[in-house]
Amino acid sequence: MRYKILHKISKKYASKWLVLLSDLLIVCFTFFLSHFIRYNFQFDFDIPSMMSQLPFVIIAAIVSFLAVGSHKGVVRFTGYKDIINIIIGTNILATILIIATFFSRKHHYNELFDIPGSIIYIHLLLNIFALIAFKLFIKSLYNAISSDFVPTKNVLIFGAGNYGMITYAAISNDPKNSYKVTGFIDDNEGKVGKKIDLLPVYSLKNITAELISKNNLEEVIISIQNIDPTRLLNITGYLFNLGLHAKIVPPVQHWIDGDLSIGQIKDIKIEDLLGREPISIINPMLVSEYEDKVILITGAAGSIGSEICRKVSLYNYKKLILVDNAESALYDIQQEFKQIGLENIETIVADVRNSSRVDQLFNQYKPQVVFHAAAYKHVPLMENSPFEAVSVNIGGTKNVVDIAVKHSVGKFILISTDKAVNPTNVMGATKRIAELYITCLKEKGQTKFITTRFGNVLGSNGSVIPLFKKQIEKGGPLTVTHIDITRYFMTIPEACLLVLEAAAMGNGGEIFVFDMGEPIKIFNLAKNMILLSGLRYPEDIDIKITGLRPGEKIYEELLADGENTKKTYHEKIMIARSRRIDVFNIEEQINKLTAVNSATQPLVIVSAIKHLIPEYKSNNSTYEVLDHTKLSH
Repeated sequence: MRYKILHKISKKYASKWLVLLSDLLIVCFTFFLSHFIRYNFQFDFDIPSMMSQLPFVIIAAIVSFLAVGSHKGVVRFTGYKDIINIIIGTNILATILIIATFFSRKHHYNELFDIPGSIIYIHLLLNIFALIAFKLFIKSLYNAISSDFVPTKNVLIFGAGNYGMITYAAISNDPKNSYKVTGFIDDNEGKVGKKIDLLPVYSLKNITAELISKNNLEEVIISIQNIDPTRLLNITGYLFNLGLHAKIVPPVQHWIDGDLSIGQIKDIKIEDLLGREPISIINPMLVSEYEDKVILITGAAGSIGSEICRKVSLYNYKKLILVDNAESALYDIQQEFKQIGLENIETIVADVRNSSRVDQLFNQYKPQVVFHAAAYKHVPLMENSPFEAVSVNIGGTKNVVDIAVKHSVGKFILISTDKAVNPTNVMGATKRIAELYITCLKEKGQTKFITTRFGNVLGSNGSVIPLFKKQIEKGGPLTVTHIDITRYFMTIPEACLLVLEAAAMGNGGEIFVFDMGEPIKIFNLAKNMILLSGLRYPEDIDIKITGLRPGEKIYEELLADGENTKKTYHEKIMIARSRRIDVFNIEEQINKLTAVNSATQPLVIVSAIKHLIPEYKSNNSTYEVLDHTKLSH
């Protein structure tokens, strides 16, 4: 019952007039106390004279506090600026009293108002001390009451510099936070052993099982900007081995309006350990690119397609058309947009292989920009089903491209993959053919065709990250196909930012690639994910090497044979300079390839693909026999 009453009281805010009244009562008390102190803690002063001066002191205090607005502050959130306001207000009060005394003496009105200067100065100091102390006491009392309703964790802040102090202030000033800071960790030996706000500063090696047990520690919040990923991994590994959970403060550019809030402190994710700077794109051209445009997105329910939808929805589009044949996933994205109140969005179940259906949609909605993300992407599945890969990745793309040209769509952006570069599997090869078909049409019609080519995206459907998470939940082992296998990685939002930027930047015919940093070893990625789960490799979860899957290669590339790059205005984005192709011959072969039926033997289909893409060499696949046959000829 007591806690319910306290909780109810803590939800209410004191009236500003009540705050002013409490300040005036303190001023009255300190006025009496200043006399008492001035006369050596004796009542040897003229009490009636003091009482006659008190109304004027109260009026002067009211004028001073109203002038600075100190009564308007929320006491429970008293901060540095509020304290400065109190100091200014009390100095104004003292100044008024000094001026009044001066004129009173000058005009011989001593009996009306005459306060000794020593009392005014003592009164000033007492006011500053008492008013600040009272507000900080109320603030501490409120925090103590509020903390009774929130279970707290004892934490350390890693970083005793400026950002560590900002994190400490954000935690201290949030009465509803679940953290209690008990100290700091820092690499600077000059800070170790000292105290900040009476809290000790430790080095990382000081953090032992005994210290954790003694202080009942649960978490460490890492508050260092631009921390090296290797250093971050070492820190988290050390902490996890001691049973401490680690969180991280995001980069300052992600803070809301430049201020850090408790809700922004997050768990460390695998993206934090990638070892490369995230790609950031700020381009005002994007606003005009999508403003008042009808935009159609195929594969809108997929990982990349749905994120493109989210990014485009931030602009003032005219209508957004979301197309996919995955009914359930499309329903999910539809409901997501409905919940946030987005309008002028059509979600349509349709298959890009059905040319008449696609033509109907283009005729009905007349899109001006098309993002083509619909594709089959799983390497092993497409290796077993080359007809389906040809049907969707080549045939579906050809349908949408041809109809875009027919309806004079302004821009067409193809979402490609680094697996299209010197492909070793059916999926990559079909995506490369889709790129070639777009290249064939770049001079035909009014449509500007743009290709974006990038590597793996973290968290996408079929990505290794969700697979590892499921395997960790089941207790392992994690499966890696080869100990040396590497991949380029980016986050889904980064990939989609690139796509939007390419659409604005492209003039037609370009293949955009970008600097993705150093490739990541999947084996190391697996170890890091085990570590981030608070487990140990190999004691808790092991990693099993399963061997390369059909069509899989150890490393990926971003440029094909005969390609090099030229720079763009964004340092991370480049344009691949493609070799010249025989457009008539390529188009003829693609038309023949997309005309095959489902009864055609996989070897026949793959042979036709290899004829189109000479650099396509199968790896760990039954189709390697076709490469050997070609060599023997």
